Amino acid sequence: MDENLKKILLKMQSDEVNERQIYLNVAKFTKDAKNINILNKIAEEEKAHYNVLFKYTNTHIPIDKKRVWFYSIIARIFGFTFALKEMEERESHAVKGYNYYKITNHFPELSDIAEEEEKHESLLLDILDEERLKYVSSIVLGLNDALVEITGSVAGFTLSMANTKIIALAGLITGVSATLSMAASEYIAEKSENIRSTFKSSIYTGCSYFITVILLILPFFLMPKNMYIQALVISLILAVIIILIFNYYISVAKGFSFKKRFLQMTGVSLGVAGLSFIIGILVKNVLRINL
Repeated sequence: MDENLKKILLKMQSDEVNERQIYLNVAKFTKDAKNINILNKIAEEEKAHYNVLFKYTNTHIPIDKKRVWFYSIIARIFGFTFALKEMEERESHAVKGYNYYKITNHFPELSDIAEEEEKHESLLLDILDEERLKYVSSIVLGLNDALVEITGSVAGFTLSMANTKIIALAGLITGVSATLSMAASEYIAEKSENIRSTFKSSIYTGCSYFITVILLILPFFLMPKNMYIQALVISLILAVIIILIFNYYISVAKGFSFKKRFLQMTGVSLGVAGLSFIIGILVKNVLRINL
């Protein structure tokens, strides 16, 4: 067998054995019986694929413990939907790889593997029943409002207060009050529409809001009193990072457009911050109000 061709087969074989173990690990901590059955079914398919490839390579591939551990941890922290869709994205590239190298011409059985790989994503769509994804709209509401309101607030406070500790205190008070207000508003809104789990919706909204508040005002707590401009810059960078991470997560887990949502949220947050900063300048220089 050609060496390059064998390397491709060994890489595919490695993917199959590792992904099988990841599916099995995720199935162990998944509670829903339907989800467990589907995950185990896919794991068995991966095992069958591995055995087909082994017939050609005659080489056993050990499990990559680091890779399996990484995806198992990701599944526990961020949910199995995100972890498995990430893995499925790579599997889709593997399917393209079969066609690209035209190895199915040499090994006809591999065409069946490619077809089964394509079915995996549709099977996974049927098991996306995680609680956290049911409340994505609540999380988005809390996160987005916190980014807009708190970046705007600290930007406006920066020049008018000119003291990181006072800005941090004002930001914290504003954030706590807004958190309670947002959670209460979400509860009332969901209750009025007779939507189940209104309490959970308000909790998700409040938690996402408050966590974002803490992250955004943290630079002001940590920086010296006179470094308020630097603290603002770091806070805005953190805001962009939060938007980046969250939108990447949502784009993978829910299939939303990453670029559009990222640019939209970033533009609104930084735009409000810029406008508030100008207002802070006006307060300081036109109204002659200083703290």
